Amino acid sequence: MVSNFTLPPTGFGPGSQPAEDDVAYMPLPSGMRTYTPHTPDIDDPDNAAPVLTRLAAIADACDDAANGGPTSAFDLADLSPPARRLMAETLGEGEVSMKLAGIPALAVQESVFAGIWQMAGAGIDRVAVGPAPVEAGDRAFQPSRPAQGAAAPKPPGVLNAPALLAELLDKSGDHLPGAAPHVVNLTLLPHGEGDLAWLDAALGLGSVTILSRGYGNCRITATATPHVWRIQFFNSVETLILDTFEVADLPEVARAATEDLADSARRIRAVIEAIR
Repeated sequence: MVSNFTLPPTGFGPGSQPAEDDVAYMPLPSGMRTYTPHTPDIDDPDNAAPVLTRLAAIADACDDAANGGPTSAFDLADLSPPARRLMAETLGEGEVSMKLAGIPALAVQESVFAGIWQMAGAGIDRVAVGPAPVEAGDRAFQPSRPAQGAAAPKPPGVLNAPALLAELLDKSGDHLPGAAPHVVNLTLLPHGEGDLAWLDAALGLGSVTILSRGYGNCRITATATPHVWRIQFFNSVETLILDTFEVADLPEVARAATEDLADSARRIRAVIEAIR
């Protein structure tokens, strides 16, 4: 005779669920940078005059770039030390920084005004205005470590990397300037450490690295294969949460949008009026 009593399904009832203190949640993002208006202190009005003139020209260049104009450059080396300090205080530091290998090597720091890039190197002290510095695109895929392609020696554990390389090389060869990016999401694909090591050797290393800080960090590295970038997103405790390759001119996360450039022009003019 069959009993009317049946056991409850597994996973239900008292003691089947973890206590609240036992649940491990992924840490929430923190420390996002946001724009805060800042008016520099002016000790000597004579130092402010050349800075205000340069800022007004930079604001005009932002409007031009927002309307599809080319990237502009402004030399700051002719400013006096007090005026240069005032310019640095006014521009501040934004979310995106770049290291460009080459001659001369360049350190690039976006200002608090999106699309305004402070560039420093041997004999170079200037500001570039546009979606990104021209040099970032020009130098990106110059090899710091040459790409070995499919001939790269395969370490143990290489399984899916050859198929991924074939896809990336195909998209790299077909890429046209201004085309939509093609993304290969490693986070969603089966792969191991051997696959990553082989892809690293096959694609090589370019000459541009980029760090974008918002919620956590986004690290962008140019490979030595034209138009191929490695993009890794980390949360605020440096846990890798998204790992991709992108075939593009320059990843969108490292570029200032048209709306950002127009907004920067407005904000710079507001700072100019406040200083005056």
